[in-house]
Amino acid sequence: MYKVMALDIGTKRIGIALSDFLLITAKGHSYIPRQPEDKALETIYKIAKENHVEKIVAGLPMNMDGTKGFQAKDCEEFVSKIEGYEIIFEDERLTSETAEENLRQRKIDFKKDKGLVDIESACIILEQYLSRI
Repeated sequence: MYKVMALDIGTKRIGIALSDFLLITAKGHSYIPRQPEDKALETIYKIAKENHVEKIVAGLPMNMDGTKGFQAKDCEEFVSKIEGYEIIFEDERLTSETAEENLRQRKIDFKKDKGLVDIESACIILEQYLSRI
């Protein structure tokens, strides 16, 4: 049995979410600083090992017209450094807006802690993937 980890990779932070062992639900885990990059990768490996992760779903921020822009290429470059896990890319267009709306509906103030949006975005990315499989 294993879990799936989702990453919402931004320029400043990386939001992390984990599935359950049945691959049904997504739960926010944490967010980490993107820099220094070696420390971010080390933390991702640690969380993955502690939680029996075998697959990592990375949100790919595509442009609205379906093309890859700077952010998508940056995300792919970061993820290319993760070894030992099956990597799946998931289109994450509009997840930040949806994440902010979800937090507002739950009356969670994220304005002082933008990392909460990153965690919620990672949950959305993971939920999309889990519903597809």
